[in-house]
Amino acid sequence: FCMFEYVYFARPDSMMGGVNVGKVRMEMGRELARKFPVEADIVVPVPDSGNYAALGFAEELKIPYAHAFVRNHYIGRTFLQPSQLIRDFDVRVKLNLIKEMVAGKRVVVVDDSIVRGTTSRARVVNLREAGAKEVHMRVSCPPHRFACHYGIDFPDPEKLIANRMSMEDICKYLGVDSLGYLDVEGMVRATGKPLNSFCLACFTGDYPLPVDPALDKFIMEKREQRAKALADQEAQPRLFADLK
Repeated sequence: FCMFEYVYFARPDSMMGGVNVGKVRMEMGRELARKFPVEADIVVPVPDSGNYAALGFAEELKIPYAHAFVRNHYIGRTFLQPSQLIRDFDVRVKLNLIKEMVAGKRVVVVDDSIVRGTTSRARVVNLREAGAKEVHMRVSCPPHRFACHYGIDFPDPEKLIANRMSMEDICKYLGVDSLGYLDVEGMVRATGKPLNSFCLACFTGDYPLPVDPALDKFIMEKREQRAKALADQEAQPRLFADLK
């Protein structure tokens, strides 16, 4: 079973394996708080999939919880977009920050995951520009270091930020004062299920089923061709022109 369903894809009101997804995400947040506590004034989720982990984190450390980011629900999941040009645009319009909530404060941002780093870096810039005193990033799953060959849209490991950067380098790239990822054990423990219940390949590199390298290469090439076509100026709306 894909662990990323619990972390990101499933609705929080879903029941999977007899367990409520929102409750699992809150427990991931509590596990994260116990592993990487921090002194801060507010805990801010990255909506929507980071909401429940952030709530669990805030409750565990008894820090006020604030919805400082307001999501534009007409924008989809940015890391699933086929080209970086579209992802950059989506990041700009996906979330608006209520600046008065964060100005002069030590802020902990809790997100469900960091795949490419596009969204996270932009959010930190927003917080700094709004006058946040400190910005700490906490992530309710481990770093994505390996490609998914079973359908989730990160088939190329070189595009995963944790595959090509150390934790220290990611921290610098994001521009945060501190960074903490939940480990595999804590993430799985939050589900109440055994470790062997899940596919954890994108975190551990241990693939439950073999993948034909030739077929995988063919799929990656087709995805690259599609992404390049979408990035072509003739194929893109003029709306994206200024993002280059």
